[in-house]
Amino acid sequence: MIKLSQDFLKALQDKKPTDEYKKVLAEIDVNDLAEQLDTDPKRFAFWINIYNAYIMDVLKDAPEKYGDRGEFFKSKQLMIAGKAVSFDDLEHGIIRSSTVKLSWGYIPNLFASMWERKLNTDQKDYRIHFALNCGAKSCPPVAIYDDKTINEDLEKISKQYLDNKSKYLESENKVITTPLMSWFRGDFGGKSGTKEILKKFEITPSTDVELAFDDYDWTLYLFNFTEI
Repeated sequence: MIKLSQDFLKALQDKKPTDEYKKVLAEIDVNDLAEQLDTDPKRFAFWINIYNAYIMDVLKDAPEKYGDRGEFFKSKQLMIAGKAVSFDDLEHGIIRSSTVKLSWGYIPNLFASMWERKLNTDQKDYRIHFALNCGAKSCPPVAIYDDKTINEDLEKISKQYLDNKSKYLESENKVITTPLMSWFRGDFGGKSGTKEILKKFEITPSTDVELAFDDYDWTLYLFNFTEI
């Protein structure tokens, strides 16, 4: 299934038909899918690829759907393992290990469906926010992930994205960075965790800095692929 997710993305990159991949995804039994995705590295690689692929696949044909982003993300317009699901279901239910969307990343969803529980990740990983592309210009670029290198690749894409979206103002000892780290602050360990991450990726010299967040450009911007 990892290869299918990679081939789905490659087909989009090469402007080739994608129906065969969507058919397999729609018809696979949920238990078979869960059995094949039996580790978090497999789950992260597969679901990040699938999320990014479906964003492009849907919006390339119907860009007008992005006009109402709230409705776009919550609409159950994807058929996966016999169930109609939304982009919110994929991101917050599966990839973020059943976390309530509008909770800053602090509240688990205790009422997740059995379908979701069979497929979701065991643990959350803040780095997925630097890998998921929701179609906006400020989103991270799309890479094609593999379970064997997912940890190293998430490190690389995180460094790449934070370097691109952060600015340290030495004279003010202030860092301006992506609002993703505010919207999902719980995933990043709150303000202190965010500062630790920025120091880890050498955006700031220390954690003793003022933290600010930039604007987010929601302009539709598809097929923003990158190599890592």
